[in-house]
Amino acid sequence: MSANPVVWWELASHDAKKTVAFLNDVFDWDLEFDERLGFFIMPANENDKQAFGGGGVFTLSKAKLPFMALYMRVEDIEAKARAVEEAGGFIVEAPFEIQSGTKICLFNEPSGVTFAMIQSVAKT
Repeated sequence: MSANPVVWWELASHDAKKTVAFLNDVFDWDLEFDERLGFFIMPANENDKQAFGGGGVFTLSKAKLPFMALYMRVEDIEAKARAVEEAGGFIVEAPFEIQSGTKICLFNEPSGVTFAMIQSVAKT
């Protein structure tokens, strides 16, 4: 597997329940609602940490159009955010901690497609 693999995906839909029913029915997926997170999830394959990870489906709240975001695992999210800008990308949301030990950063590549980075932060 190459460096910085995709480890999570998110799909923002106008109707998460309808989207999940479609994905579950057509592709035999097993997306289930996670009360703690507040959206539907497909757990990552715990046996292969390098493989394309799990994901989530939720109903739009802030965004106006449906979207799908891929999350790449990185070792130094601040350095990668600088690299995004240096390569002509745009930081949508600067790196921030979403839970203890995990940071994310949303960005657009030069043509405007949104992606995300995620970093597990080691406790010191």
